[in-house]
Parts: sequence; C-alpha cells; structure tokens
Amino acid sequence: MKLDNKKIFQTLNPNKVWVPILIGLGIIVAMFYMDPNVSIENLKVVSDASLPWLFFAVLVLFFRDFGYVYRIRELTDRHLSWTRAIYVIILWEFASAVTPSVVGGTAVAMFILNKEGMKMGKAIAIVMVTAIMDNLFFVIGAPVILFLAKGNIFPDSKLLESQLENSLQAIFWISYSLYATYSLVMALALFYRPRVFKWILIKICSIKFLRKWKHNAQEFGDQIIVASRQLSGKSLSFWLKIVAVTIFIWTSRYLMLNALVSAFVPLSLEQEIIVFARQVIMWIVMMLSPTPGSSGTAEFFYGQFFAQFLGQYTFVTSIIWRLFSYYPYLFLGAIFLPRWIKQVFFKKKQLAEE
Repeated sequence: MKLDNKKIFQTLNPNKVWVPILIGLGIIVAMFYMDPNVSIENLKVVSDASLPWLFFAVLVLFFRDFGYVYRIRELTDRHLSWTRAIYVIILWEFASAVTPSVVGGTAVAMFILNKEGMKMGKAIAIVMVTAIMDNLFFVIGAPVILFLAKGNIFPDSKLLESQLENSLQAIFWISYSLYATYSLVMALALFYRPRVFKWILIKICSIKFLRKWKHNAQEFGDQIIVASRQLSGKSLSFWLKIVAVTIFIWTSRYLMLNALVSAFVPLSLEQEIIVFARQVIMWIVMMLSPTPGSSGTAEFFYGQFFAQFLGQYTFVTSIIWRLFSYYPYLFLGAIFLPRWIKQVFFKKKQLAEE
C-alpha cells in the first residue's frame, strides 16, 4: 500500500490547530450571547469547583493516555520505546483533532508507524486492531451501560426538543447497528478468513455500478491478508492484555467527565452511571460531526446532555471539558510534530549520507 505523503503532511500541519480552535470559540461566543441562561455569572462559578475532583479528572486523563501508549507498545511487540510510543500517540491524537471525526487519523497513524520502522503490513495491522478493539468496546459495552442506566441515556425531553431527542435515538441505534456489523465483519476478516473476505469484496465490486471501486477493493483485500498474517500466532494472553487495556482506556476517558461534573455538583451512584452512559451517545454524535475534532458540535451537545445535572455550571464545565480532553492534543501535536519530522527524516538522511 502506498500512502500519499503530500496529503499526509497536509493533515499533519501545525497551522491547522487554529481551525478547530476558531470553530470552538465561535460556538462558545454564540452560546454566550444567544443563550439567556448564560452570563458572566456563569463564568464566575468556576471558583466553586472542588480541587480534589479536578485533580482526579486530570489524573484519569493521564491514565487514558498512558493506556494508549502502553497499548501501542504492546501491539508493536515493544519495537517502540516509551518515548517513541508517546510521539506516535500524540501525533495520532493531533491528526484526529484536526480532521473531522468521521474521517479520523487512520492513514496518518499508518504513516507515522511506518516511519517509526514498522513495515507497512504491520502498521496496517496495528491500526486495524486498535479500531476493532475501540469499536468492540462500544458495541459490547453500550448494552451493558444501557442496562445499568435503566434506559436513561438520552437527554430529558424537557431540556431537548422531542423531535431532536427522537433523532438522537434513531442516530444512536442506526450507528450502533452499523458499528456492530462493521466490527463483526472486520474481526472475521482479520482473524478468521481474510482471503474469503477479499473474494467477497471483489465479487461485490464486480457489480456493474460498483466496478470503479474494484481496484480499491482488491487493494484493501490484500491489506487485510497482509495484516492478518502479521497478527497470526499471537497468544491468548496477548489478546486478553489488549482487551483489558482497551477497557481501561475508554473507562478512563469517560470517568474524566464524571469527575469534572462531580467537581461542581454532588452525584448519586445512579446519576454517575447515567453521566457515564450518556457519553456513549455523545461519542456517536461527535463521530458524525463534519468539523475537525467535532469542534463546535461537542460544545453544543454537551449542554443538551448534561445541563440536567449541572444547571448553572453547564457552560463553564463545557469549556473545562474541552480544555482537558481536546485542546492539549492540538498544542502538543503542534510542538511535537516539527521535532518528530526532524528526528525521523533529517537524522535518518544524515545517517544514510554518513
């Protein structure tokens, strides 16, 4: 597989940090001036925050990132040092932050891993496994979370227009079905019958109105076969470790918001579960956003989902939430990217010349 380096570097562009920042700020300013419930007083309530809970929010965010770094090291059979793994994760998160969530940073991740010394087949396998594992957390976890939340995962209809509430439910169940189907098909293709998957894909794309994608289908089928070969022979303990760290990553990701909400308002155990569960729905909404890193979309829907618990603290916590979970990766990516390019491209070139 050949990656378009020009397109990759168009994505990995430090100047792109300003696009999502401006979109996010635009939505915040619009909410400030258009929402009668938002005022200067809403910003002053930041002083009411519980510092231990805020510290815990930062701590679980660190746990999440540590989980990502640990997982990528294990998937590369520890080919990456801790430092190189941190570079990979920061740049991967940066790519996801400057592209629409529906696009993601998949191609960029393959490119980064390849430049870190992974063969392209191995890089494809790693990226596919992370995608499948993350999707399976949602597919398997959503019904469990839905059960624990007793169905209270959609915003209160008093706070959200009933038509929008119905639309969110429809989007959730349609997206859930698509993710479940995709995850099942890709897992079977990658771990069970990659050649059968390629054959079916080519047959489907042999249909008259799909023929223009036949070459792409063949290439994707070849990628699946190579990736499957790279993953064959892994032990059960290896896969249990990857599954466990994936659960750890996503649990930490969601607990961060629970901690943030708890920093401003006391929650019962049932409310903690509902806040945790609603983030699953938020994740789907944000995944469908056309803006870079769901900028703007996330800030808007945050209020729709969590105003029920936060009241006057909704506006200020939405800003803190994004400051914790999104904007650091924009700035870290912009800082780390030039260093990574210098290390990977220029140092290797100098060594080759010597």
